[in-house]
Amino acid sequence: MVAPGAVLATRQFRKSLWKLATKLDGILCFQRCQMETTKILEYLLSSGIVLNAASHGIIEIVELCLHRFPELMWDDKFPKDLMKEVVNRRHVELFRLVNAYNRMPKVSNDIFTNRDLMEAVVKCPPRYVSTDVSGAAFLMQRELQWYKVLQDMSDPSFKSLKFKVVEDKSDPTFKNLKLKQIKERRGKTYLEVGKTYWEIFVEQHQDLLKDAGQWMKDTSSSCSLVATLIITVAFASAFTVPGGNDGSTGIPIFLKKGSFVVFVVADALALFSSVTATLMFLAILTSRYAIEDFCHSLPRKMILGLTFLFLSLAFMLVAFGSALTIVLSERFKWIYIPITLLAAFPVILFAILQLPLYVDMVKSTYRPRLFHPLKLSK
Repeated sequence: MVAPGAVLATRQFRKSLWKLATKLDGILCFQRCQMETTKILEYLLSSGIVLNAASHGIIEIVELCLHRFPELMWDDKFPKDLMKEVVNRRHVELFRLVNAYNRMPKVSNDIFTNRDLMEAVVKCPPRYVSTDVSGAAFLMQRELQWYKVLQDMSDPSFKSLKFKVVEDKSDPTFKNLKLKQIKERRGKTYLEVGKTYWEIFVEQHQDLLKDAGQWMKDTSSSCSLVATLIITVAFASAFTVPGGNDGSTGIPIFLKKGSFVVFVVADALALFSSVTATLMFLAILTSRYAIEDFCHSLPRKMILGLTFLFLSLAFMLVAFGSALTIVLSERFKWIYIPITLLAAFPVILFAILQLPLYVDMVKSTYRPRLFHPLKLSK
């Protein structure tokens, strides 16, 4: 997962960009009063300010320009270039923004532009991990989502098209590829030869697929080890209850205490949750790791495994706290207060450090933003 410091730095950077966009908004309003709208539009189109902002993922400036000058999307070339830049750099929020402002469907109805977008999405992006992506596996998931959403926007016949891949070695870091459609003549008919968009996508993402599989294996192995330890502790605690049992009847001595009931329930839930988590991680470790599995199957198993692992840790803390309360409450009536505070500390620490990334992981799997249009403020 991404370090919390990186998330904080990104938030501070976004605040600075918002201040810059606010100043730019004032300048555009002033210029619109002093100059004709056509001249400002010509300047924005010719200077490349919006395209450069889109290339660097500065959504504040792009949104400001499109909001103040929606006429930009009426241009014949600008919407296509903007969408290509967004897809090339994999900016999710900018993609949703451009689609929201694309009221005149120049991009969606242009077959040549859609082919350009499909060529852009099959390329492997620059090797970076966004702050909202929890590891290589979920970066692979994001790439699959990009491919699916652009495939849905394109003509259905694109699935059967085949191309020859020509790699542009002038920019090896970005893996800029050129796809050339080839047909082979046999008799009086032409047969398409080469590779489909999907086959090229799989081929270009082999390195990322390998990293994603390794990330899944390492994470599952580490988490299953923790879950196994919790199983061992919870199982042993069930037969060594605090206070012991009555020698003649075998009934626990503190059976009638409310804290004892809390201990038993929490210990049982910790055991069941850790067993479920272990099964989820074992299912991941024994998976085939096909590229299609990283879209739904593996992320869902990972989320379920982590969820039950977190629950088992929380239930284990509750069981431990209730056991201490049972043993020490006779002498220290106030002991439950520090025990509750100490037990809550790990939970609060986890919520601060990892919960935002965990929520993004869940949203990316069950409600990906790419498939939901952005609602513009009136």
